Amino acid sequence: MSVRKLKPVTPGQRFRVVNGFDAITTDKPEKSLLAPKKRSGGRNNSGKMTMRYIGGGHKKRYRIIDFKRNKNGIPATVKTIEYDPNRTAFIALLAYADGEKRYVIAQNGLQVGQKIVSGDENIAPEIGNAMPLGKMPLGTTISCIELRPGQGAVMARSAGSFAQLMAKDGKYATVKMPSGETRLILLTCMATIGVVSNSDHQLLVSGKAGRTRWLGRRPRTRPVVMNPVDHPMGGGEGKASGGHPRSRNGIPAKGFKTRSKTKASNKYILERRKK
Repeated sequence: MSVRKLKPVTPGQRFRVVNGFDAITTDKPEKSLLAPKKRSGGRNNSGKMTMRYIGGGHKKRYRIIDFKRNKNGIPATVKTIEYDPNRTAFIALLAYADGEKRYVIAQNGLQVGQKIVSGDENIAPEIGNAMPLGKMPLGTTISCIELRPGQGAVMARSAGSFAQLMAKDGKYATVKMPSGETRLILLTCMATIGVVSNSDHQLLVSGKAGRTRWLGRRPRTRPVVMNPVDHPMGGGEGKASGGHPRSRNGIPAKGFKTRSKTKASNKYILERRKK
């Protein structure tokens, strides 16, 4: 993993920092695992803009990712490590012993030719292997974690993220999440060993506004420059500060807790995330 700083041959490249793509082994995706990806431009079925600041962007095709890792006991060989335009992490193409191919989220240190496997019977806790939390040794660094058995990975999937298995008690494991939150997860939930790949993603600098447009994001208007009719923080003479930070609907921001006190999953959270 590395990043490159470009020579300032154009104004847009003066501050740009790009990914070295050292880990990437091919630029041609597996055709059988591609799906079309439609764009809405922030419009609903009647053409009305319901989400602001969305539109344009480069055409993409979706890579079908196996988040469930449910081919138990069948070894797979890592064929390629690839770039995925739909996520920050890199993905790995697996070729299973029975001939099937699947994409998975790649972990740091995953190499082409490496054998990985998933399941709950006699699986070694090595990078890339997926297994239930109950079968892992304490202190294991994990990613791509399920919250309900069979649901598929929903937590710690972005570039460089990971969680840590802290304890096991009864039918629950205590896991320290990437946010700093400590919560209980069922021991039967699957997770993958290792840190998600492309941990240098946070060091990248786009260099120009146009790159954000390529990602499908339109320019965002700051609330303090709006009129009072458009936003609670709008209006005022000259460069008015905007009053207390709040959303368009008037809900306070920056420190105001919006999580429901009666949310069902509150009982599984042992320690809230750090502010």
